[in-house]
Amino acid sequence: MLKRYLVHAILAASLVLPGAVYASDEEAPKLAYFTLEPDLTTNFFTQGKKLGYIQVRIDIMVANSADLPLVERHQPLIRDAVVELLGKQSEDTIKSLAGREDLRKTLVDDLNSVLLPETGRKLIADLLFTKYIYQ
Repeated sequence: MLKRYLVHAILAASLVLPGAVYASDEEAPKLAYFTLEPDLTTNFFTQGKKLGYIQVRIDIMVANSADLPLVERHQPLIRDAVVELLGKQSEDTIKSLAGREDLRKTLVDDLNSVLLPETGRKLIADLLFTKYIYQ
């Protein structure tokens, strides 16, 4: 008799536990990307009378796909902050790989600090330059 109850208990547990594991996977936030379109074009500091231009396309990574509407809503604020930061950079920073990586990290921090008063939390987990052209 005890064996029969034990078999029923194990069977019931095996039916309930996979559903609980599946439900927790559904609730986990999913990474998502938002592309700033159209591409951003601005000038940067150069030596002499030569003008320097940079054109970038940026994909913003958010930790939760539910935050995509917030990023889209604040896109003008994000674009302004990116153009402002790019315009302050020197030619050496724009043209070097180390400068590009520092710029990417700085952009993540700056954009989160700009969006924090508007949204109440940090939205941007990371960003990628999917296009990076300078002249």
